[in-house]
Amino acid sequence: MCGRYTLTVTLEELIVRFMIEDAFIPFHRPKYNVAPGQMVPAVISDGKRNRLGELKWGLIPPWADDPGIGSRMINARAETAADKPAFREALRRKRCLIPADGFYEWRKDGQGKQPMRIVMKDRSLFAMAGLYETWLAPDGRKISTCTVLTTAPNALMADIHDRMPVILRPEDEAVWLDRANREPQRLRALLKPYPEELMEAYPVSAEVGNVRNDSPRCIEPVGSVG
Repeated sequence: MCGRYTLTVTLEELIVRFMIEDAFIPFHRPKYNVAPGQMVPAVISDGKRNRLGELKWGLIPPWADDPGIGSRMINARAETAADKPAFREALRRKRCLIPADGFYEWRKDGQGKQPMRIVMKDRSLFAMAGLYETWLAPDGRKISTCTVLTTAPNALMADIHDRMPVILRPEDEAVWLDRANREPQRLRALLKPYPEELMEAYPVSAEVGNVRNDSPRCIEPVGSVG
């Protein structure tokens, strides 16, 4: 799964990296411990331009009776999303990019678990493949939410966890956002493990386990890299 990630860059860096023409984020600061249930930056396309806004992490399907279902929908398995009622229509029509510069996973280490931060070797920004939906509450409120697609681990991740987020190659991001593309086979081809030779992982402090901790200390290496 993917349950925590980092986005430690400025709004300006996001705008440049994802070629944003319209940004609808009133305030953005570096985030060192993004968690489910929070509002997260996401990129969508309106067919002509890329737009940056915020979505609540934890997808609420339009047909849901209880918005609490979102807490169980933070991830969608890439292998089965096209067949699941909660994700099927979003995969066809409502795809987004969720920017990140790292994500956390917990590796079993003896009797405990060691939190690891996984990043690109060049520390560049990347895009996780996401889906989004808008839920209409009985009182008329609209809640826009998202989920992160996951896939089988690459060789780097296999020693840490049995799943990893789908990270899109930069050249595939426009294909993922293209609303005219509704071919499941073409989309499925994008949902694969990212090349492990471009990534690295290092241990970080156990304080990332508490969502209230959100400071540069969360991403500082501890112990030996492995």
